[in-house]
Amino acid sequence: MRNTYNRLLCSLLVLVLLSGCLYPDSELSENQEPNEAQLEEVQSAVNQYREQTGGLLPIQTKPSDTPIFQKYLVDFGQLKEGKVMTETPGTAYQNGGNYQYSIITPEENPRVKLIDLRISNAVREVTVKLNAYRNEHLYPPFGKEIADGVYQLDYEKLGLESRPHVVSPYSQENLPIVMDSTGSLYVDYRIDLNQALAEYEHAYEKGDDIRYLLAQNTPFVPVYSLPYTIQDDEPVFALEEKQNK
Repeated sequence: MRNTYNRLLCSLLVLVLLSGCLYPDSELSENQEPNEAQLEEVQSAVNQYREQTGGLLPIQTKPSDTPIFQKYLVDFGQLKEGKVMTETPGTAYQNGGNYQYSIITPEENPRVKLIDLRISNAVREVTVKLNAYRNEHLYPPFGKEIADGVYQLDYEKLGLESRPHVVSPYSQENLPIVMDSTGSLYVDYRIDLNQALAEYEHAYEKGDDIRYLLAQNTPFVPVYSLPYTIQDDEPVFALEEKQNK
């Protein structure tokens, strides 16, 4: 009887150990949500790296036409080689997390921010359907024009049951996925920008890129965004600045 009990106890211990192996740190729920301490740790490491290298940034090489908020991704390999970090944060996508670490205003005051990859994944899923549609049709599935050169998608033509959207990392609101005249997809951040204009002090004027109101005051950057400016105290699209998206 005692031998049977011991065998059962050993089996339970093995199961517990295996369960720990099956759910590594990268899969823990805390690694799927933004972690302020990890963000500050990466910022500190970037600052130390700059001091050691005379102003260089630990970033991945990207093409010159990469959208601005995705252009300066943190290279954790360089931070480790420089001995300013020992491991990649658990929230980073390299460890199975939901975020990429990106740098904004690299020349003036480099700040480390987060790209929510759930937005990237949602846009990518719609892009797959859009590409399949465009393989068979001459024009993209334009819906209602909501601003000059910005359109809703005719989601029914894409086989979708409702208008595509992403969940905002700022407000948790549903933000529409929209399309420009070339058929490229973007996220419409006007809901969040309206709230930011009311919440944060600013001196933005017409012609300024007000997306930095979100990027500077929160942990996140507005990826897949068209440029926006301010007009009559409200956010409006600024397609003439699209080259800096």
